[in-house]
Amino acid sequence: MHDTPAVAVLRLGHRPGRDDRMTTHVGLTGRALGADRVIFPDNAGGPLETVADITDRFGGPFEAELTDSPKAVIRNWDGRIVHLTMYGERVQDVEDEIRTAHRGGEPLLLVVGSEKVSFDVYEEADWNVGVTNQPHSEVAGLAVFLDRLFEGEQLEADWEDADRRVVPMETGKQVESLEE
Repeated sequence: MHDTPAVAVLRLGHRPGRDDRMTTHVGLTGRALGADRVIFPDNAGGPLETVADITDRFGGPFEAELTDSPKAVIRNWDGRIVHLTMYGERVQDVEDEIRTAHRGGEPLLLVVGSEKVSFDVYEEADWNVGVTNQPHSEVAGLAVFLDRLFEGEQLEADWEDADRRVVPMETGKQVESLEE
């Protein structure tokens, strides 16, 4: 999708039943807005299956995987870490620095929480970034951040191996098959 280093999204925490939809939307938003993969906690198999199914139908490349240790993913990440939190620095104050690091060859791990995030995540992150200091969802934070990181380029993405696509239209809904 883009010729820059990898961008992975790590979902910290998942409460089955309560977080299924939100965790799924973290993965779908990451996929739609330019990330290369999402890493879910190992108890988020349902959201993983949904994201994999959407990728199979609407194209990739995009990977979804599970981990039994999200904290180990952070500890072992070979690149820079952006923790998306409403308590962080303003995105507009750090986006140029993050974009420069990324375009300079640094893979990014974007960490989004679920339940309360422990302080060690704040310490491990290269940047704690807030897209607003008002209460908002992790999906909104991820969407705004990815759009700013890629400066809208991801909105023109070409999807490989898609067997269907949404047709943009003023009103109505249309999905067309690409298998002809």
